[in-house]
Amino acid sequence: MIFEIASQAAAAAATPEAQKAYVYTQEHLNYFFQAMTYAGAFAAIGFAAMGAAYGCGISCSSAIGAWKKCYSQNKPAPFQLLVFAGAPLSQVIYGMIIMFVILGKANVTHAAWMVYLFVGVVAGIAMGISSLWQGTAGGAACDAFAENGKGFTNQLMALGIVETVAIFVMAFAIVLLSRVGLAAA
Repeated sequence: MIFEIASQAAAAAATPEAQKAYVYTQEHLNYFFQAMTYAGAFAAIGFAAMGAAYGCGISCSSAIGAWKKCYSQNKPAPFQLLVFAGAPLSQVIYGMIIMFVILGKANVTHAAWMVYLFVGVVAGIAMGISSLWQGTAGGAACDAFAENGKGFTNQLMALGIVETVAIFVMAFAIVLLSRVGLAAA
Protein backbone atom coordinates (compact mmCIF):
# COMPACT_ATOMS: atom_id res chain seq x y z
CA MET A 1 0.00 0.00 0.00
CA ILE A 2 2.74 2.47 0.99
CA PHE A 3 4.82 1.59 -2.09
CA GLU A 4 1.81 2.14 -4.32
CA ILE A 5 1.16 5.59 -2.84
CA ALA A 6 4.86 6.49 -3.13
CA SER A 7 5.00 5.39 -6.78
CA GLN A 8 1.86 7.41 -7.59
CA ALA A 9 3.39 10.47 -5.91
CA ALA A 10 6.62 10.00 -7.86
CA ALA A 11 4.70 9.66 -11.11
CA ALA A 12 2.70 12.81 -10.35
CA ALA A 13 5.87 14.72 -9.55
CA ALA A 14 7.40 13.64 -12.86
CA THR A 15 4.73 15.36 -14.92
CA PRO A 16 5.77 18.58 -16.68
CA GLU A 17 3.16 20.59 -14.78
CA ALA A 18 4.53 19.45 -11.42
CA GLN A 19 8.11 20.13 -12.46
CA LYS A 20 7.22 23.70 -13.47
CA ALA A 21 5.58 24.27 -10.10
CA TYR A 22 8.71 23.34 -8.17
CA VAL A 23 11.49 25.09 -10.03
CA TYR A 24 14.17 26.35 -7.67
CA THR A 25 16.23 29.22 -8.95
CA GLN A 26 19.72 30.25 -7.94
CA GLU A 27 18.05 32.99 -5.91
CA HIS A 28 16.22 30.37 -3.85
CA LEU A 29 19.46 28.53 -3.26
CA ASN A 30 21.22 31.74 -2.23
CA TYR A 31 18.49 32.41 0.35
CA PHE A 32 18.91 28.88 1.65
CA PHE A 33 22.71 29.23 1.84
CA GLN A 34 22.36 32.57 3.59
CA ALA A 35 19.81 31.20 6.08
CA MET A 36 22.04 28.23 6.95
CA THR A 37 25.04 30.54 7.34
CA TYR A 38 23.06 32.77 9.70
CA ALA A 39 21.92 29.68 11.59
CA GLY A 40 25.57 28.68 12.06
CA ALA A 41 26.48 32.19 13.18
CA PHE A 42 23.69 32.30 15.72
CA ALA A 43 24.41 28.75 16.90
CA ALA A 44 27.90 29.88 17.93
CA ILE A 45 26.58 32.52 20.30
CA GLY A 46 23.35 30.69 21.16
CA PHE A 47 24.94 27.50 22.45
CA ALA A 48 27.67 29.46 24.23
CA ALA A 49 24.98 31.58 25.90
CA MET A 50 23.02 28.51 26.99
CA GLY A 51 26.11 27.12 28.68
CA ALA A 52 26.88 30.51 30.23
CA ALA A 53 23.36 30.81 31.62
CA TYR A 54 23.62 27.36 33.15
CA GLY A 55 27.16 27.98 34.47
CA CYS A 56 26.24 31.36 35.94
CA GLY A 57 23.17 29.81 37.52
CA ILE A 58 25.35 27.28 39.30
CA SER A 59 28.04 29.72 40.42
CA CYS A 60 25.56 32.45 41.40
CA SER A 61 23.58 29.96 43.48
CA SER A 62 26.78 28.99 45.25
CA ALA A 63 27.71 32.64 45.81
CA ILE A 64 24.32 33.34 47.36
CA GLY A 65 24.64 30.30 49.60
CA ALA A 66 28.16 31.32 50.61
CA TRP A 67 27.01 34.85 51.45
CA LYS A 68 24.16 33.43 53.51
CA LYS A 69 26.69 31.35 55.44
CA CYS A 70 28.84 34.44 56.02
CA TYR A 71 25.88 36.49 57.25
CA SER A 72 24.80 33.64 59.54
CA GLN A 73 28.26 33.57 61.08
CA ASN A 74 28.46 37.40 61.31
CA LYS A 75 31.40 37.41 58.89
CA PRO A 76 31.77 39.96 56.09
CA ALA A 77 30.41 38.65 52.78
CA PRO A 78 33.27 38.67 50.24
CA PHE A 79 32.56 40.76 47.15
CA GLN A 80 35.08 38.66 45.19
CA LEU A 81 32.50 35.91 44.83
CA LEU A 82 30.99 37.93 41.98
CA VAL A 83 34.16 37.28 39.99
CA PHE A 84 33.61 33.53 40.32
CA ALA A 85 29.89 33.89 39.66
CA GLY A 86 30.35 35.91 36.47
CA ALA A 87 33.28 33.99 35.00
CA PRO A 88 31.13 31.79 32.71
CA LEU A 89 29.87 34.87 30.85
CA SER A 90 33.10 35.29 28.91
CA GLN A 91 32.27 32.36 26.64
CA VAL A 92 29.33 34.35 25.26
CA ILE A 93 31.86 36.92 24.03
CA TYR A 94 33.84 34.16 22.32
CA GLY A 95 30.64 32.92 20.68
CA MET A 96 29.89 36.45 19.53
CA ILE A 97 33.35 36.70 17.95
CA ILE A 98 32.77 33.46 16.04
CA MET A 99 29.36 34.78 14.98
CA PHE A 100 30.93 37.94 13.56
CA VAL A 101 33.63 35.97 11.75
CA ILE A 102 31.01 33.75 10.12
CA LEU A 103 28.83 36.73 9.18
CA GLY A 104 31.86 38.52 7.75
CA LYS A 105 32.54 35.63 5.40
CA ALA A 106 28.91 34.85 4.60
CA ASN A 107 28.62 37.05 1.52
CA VAL A 108 31.98 35.96 0.13
CA THR A 109 31.44 32.21 -0.11
CA HIS A 110 27.80 31.09 -0.08
CA ALA A 111 28.77 27.56 -1.05
CA ALA A 112 30.48 27.02 2.31
CA TRP A 113 27.24 27.26 4.27
CA MET A 114 27.69 23.72 5.59
CA VAL A 115 31.10 24.59 7.04
CA TYR A 116 29.69 27.73 8.67
CA LEU A 117 26.77 25.81 10.14
CA PHE A 118 28.95 22.98 11.41
CA VAL A 119 31.62 25.25 12.91
CA GLY A 120 28.98 27.46 14.54
CA VAL A 121 27.16 24.54 16.12
CA VAL A 122 30.22 22.61 17.28
CA ALA A 123 32.11 25.69 18.52
CA GLY A 124 29.01 26.99 20.31
CA ILE A 125 28.39 23.68 22.03
CA ALA A 126 32.05 23.34 23.05
CA MET A 127 32.12 26.88 24.47
CA GLY A 128 28.81 26.27 26.22
CA ILE A 129 30.10 23.11 27.88
CA SER A 130 33.25 24.96 28.93
CA SER A 131 31.06 27.65 30.46
CA LEU A 132 28.89 25.11 32.24
CA TRP A 133 31.92 23.47 33.86
CA GLN A 134 33.44 26.82 34.67
CA GLY A 135 30.26 27.64 36.55
CA THR A 136 30.52 24.38 38.46
CA ALA A 137 34.13 25.14 39.38
CA GLY A 138 33.14 28.73 40.20
CA GLY A 139 30.53 27.41 42.60
CA ALA A 140 33.16 25.38 44.42
CA ALA A 141 35.45 28.43 44.48
CA CYS A 142 32.65 30.53 46.02
CA ASP A 143 32.18 28.02 48.79
CA ALA A 144 35.90 27.66 49.47
CA PHE A 145 36.71 31.37 49.45
CA ALA A 146 33.76 32.32 51.64
CA GLU A 147 34.82 29.69 54.15
CA ASN A 148 38.27 31.07 54.91
CA GLY A 149 38.91 34.10 52.66
CA LYS A 150 42.04 32.50 51.22
CA GLY A 151 43.12 31.19 47.84
CA PHE A 152 41.38 33.70 45.57
CA THR A 153 44.21 33.76 43.02
CA ASN A 154 44.58 29.98 42.96
CA GLN A 155 40.83 29.51 42.52
CA LEU A 156 40.74 32.08 39.75
CA MET A 157 43.59 30.28 37.95
CA ALA A 158 41.62 27.03 38.12
CA LEU A 159 38.66 28.78 36.48
CA GLY A 160 41.08 30.07 33.84
CA ILE A 161 42.13 26.53 33.00
CA VAL A 162 38.52 25.62 32.24
CA GLU A 163 38.12 28.80 30.18
CA THR A 164 41.19 27.94 28.13
CA VAL A 165 39.17 25.25 26.37
CA ALA A 166 36.77 27.90 25.05
CA ILE A 167 39.66 30.14 24.01
CA PHE A 168 41.25 27.26 22.07
CA VAL A 169 37.93 26.47 20.38
CA MET A 170 37.50 30.11 19.39
CA ALA A 171 41.05 30.40 18.06
CA PHE A 172 40.90 27.17 16.08
CA ALA A 173 37.45 28.05 14.69
CA ILE A 174 38.80 31.40 13.48
CA VAL A 175 41.75 29.66 11.82
CA LEU A 176 39.42 27.16 10.15
CA LEU A 177 36.99 29.85 9.02
CA SER A 178 39.83 31.94 7.59
CA ARG A 179 40.75 28.99 5.35
CA VAL A 180 37.25 28.67 3.85
CA GLY A 181 37.33 29.62 0.20
CA LEU A 182 41.12 29.63 -0.11
CA ALA A 183 41.34 26.17 -1.66
CA ALA A 184 39.15 27.23 -4.59
CA ALA A 185 41.13 30.42 -5.19
